[in-house]
Amino acid sequence: MGCASSKRSKQLHGYEDPSVLAAETPFTVSEVESLEELYKKLSNSIIADGLIHKEEFHLALFKNRNQRNLFADRVFDLFDLKHNGVIDFGEFVRSLGIFHPNAPVADKIAFAFKLYDLRQTGFIEREELKEMVLALLHESELVLSEDIVEMIVDKTFSEADTKGDGKIDLEEWKAFVSKYPSLIKNMTLPYLKDISIAFPSFVVLPEIDDSDVSVSVNGD
Repeated sequence: MGCASSKRSKQLHGYEDPSVLAAETPFTVSEVESLEELYKKLSNSIIADGLIHKEEFHLALFKNRNQRNLFADRVFDLFDLKHNGVIDFGEFVRSLGIFHPNAPVADKIAFAFKLYDLRQTGFIEREELKEMVLALLHESELVLSEDIVEMIVDKTFSEADTKGDGKIDLEEWKAFVSKYPSLIKNMTLPYLKDISIAFPSFVVLPEIDDSDVSVSVNGD
């Protein structure tokens, strides 16, 4: 086992023993070992250095290294725990663990809050909420007038900002998510229980349907 671990450590930047990562995440040892294969595939897809660069992240999600997505960029930044512009194996497993079905809901809510706190101020502000709505509409290929967009943003923000101070803090976000749990439905990937070599496209924004728009606009 020692030899195998030593060999893996040379191949994977940020390598940690699967049993250690399994103890600190919702993954089993066998799932962590499967993630090793996935990680090796991703981290050598463009630059063969055993680290996941942003271009490789985009390539895995969109099959296009140059395609940009507001949420993909933000998720990459959140996975990059060391803030050094790349994702190593330990960061990959720990961050992906948040999307596991067995991960605590509180962790998913906190991650989603950080995801939407684009300017990293510790709050979700109105302009950030509007950027989120616009990105969601773009990804869903829905076209709404500026007036409707502003109505959705105003209604959503006023409902979430219960303190009325012009920003949404983590406690307000938790309360809002408890009322509308679909806001974090993409924070769970059922197939992480049976991880495969195919990279999961978890940066898929929640679908908008007529009822969602109705809730946002009418508050029903």
